[in-house]
Amino acid sequence: MGSMERIIQIGRFLFGIAIAAFGVENLICARLGLMEDIGFGKIIDVIPWVPPNAFLPYSTGIALLGAGLCVAMNIKTRQATTLLGILFILFLLLLEYRVGAKALSFRTIAFEMLTICGSALTLAGSISNPKSNGARRNALDVLVTAGPYLFGVSSVVFGIDHLIFLRFVASLVPAWLPRGLFWASFTGAAFVAAGISILIKRMDRWAGLMLGQCS
Repeated sequence: MGSMERIIQIGRFLFGIAIAAFGVENLICARLGLMEDIGFGKIIDVIPWVPPNAFLPYSTGIALLGAGLCVAMNIKTRQATTLLGILFILFLLLLEYRVGAKALSFRTIAFEMLTICGSALTLAGSISNPKSNGARRNALDVLVTAGPYLFGVSSVVFGIDHLIFLRFVASLVPAWLPRGLFWASFTGAAFVAAGISILIKRMDRWAGLMLGQCS
């Protein structure tokens, strides 16, 4: 196994663990009733956020936990990641938009969801589908091919945001690292460059690898 394939396997495992952790967080917050008031109602503030009702927080947590463990243990990975992509798209369309209409941070919230969605679909696309043959493609196959584009666009947007709010981002650079403005500018430019590389499919694997290591 080459070094790139090994890194990809490690990335798949870490992605699965992160998704499972989101599921555990959903279950804990739902059980403890941890909520946040966002101005027009209370939500359970997790990723993705959910309304505080008796069903959605627990079902979302179980779905994320199960899918994350499947990805981490490489069990039905294509199916699990495809379902994750659909889940995050639904949350973005049905829930995040409600916040977006009233919150200035909608762009960040939306593209965080698209990044996770794009990552899941890209992982699904890296696994061959034995049921698809040649020109015959279903809607799920088309959705999976959109993964890199969702991820690439999100990376470009995050990079532009870094450059727009440069001084704020620079203030987040650790004090022991000199020239905070330079590193903030460099990071923003790197996000934009990596996103464009992924979108045009030029050195896209290396761009994704560098983004993963920087994050």
